[in-house]
Amino acid sequence: MAKTKTGRHTSAMKEARKNIRRREQNRTLKRKIKSEIKNLKKAVAEKSPDASKIYREVQSLLDKAAKKNIYHKNKSNRIKSRLSDLVKNT
Repeated sequence: MAKTKTGRHTSAMKEARKNIRRREQNRTLKRKIKSEIKNLKKAVAEKSPDASKIYREVQSLLDKAAKKNIYHKNKSNRIKSRLSDLVKNT
């Protein structure tokens, strides 16, 4: 690694690089969840038979996000609960 200027710690610079990578991964997963939720709502509105399959995929993604602390577990559970009500009522 190149020599740093005075007042800059190499560990802080490394953490900044790690944060950029982590942020991009988190944003990617959040985008995927949001798009799948949109697909689920669209399938429910059209009364598509594969809505329950899409719901299972969304549920899995939300569980993974909660496990990685991208979403708080309660938020993840709240979203799943609301979506399951949507699927059940159609």
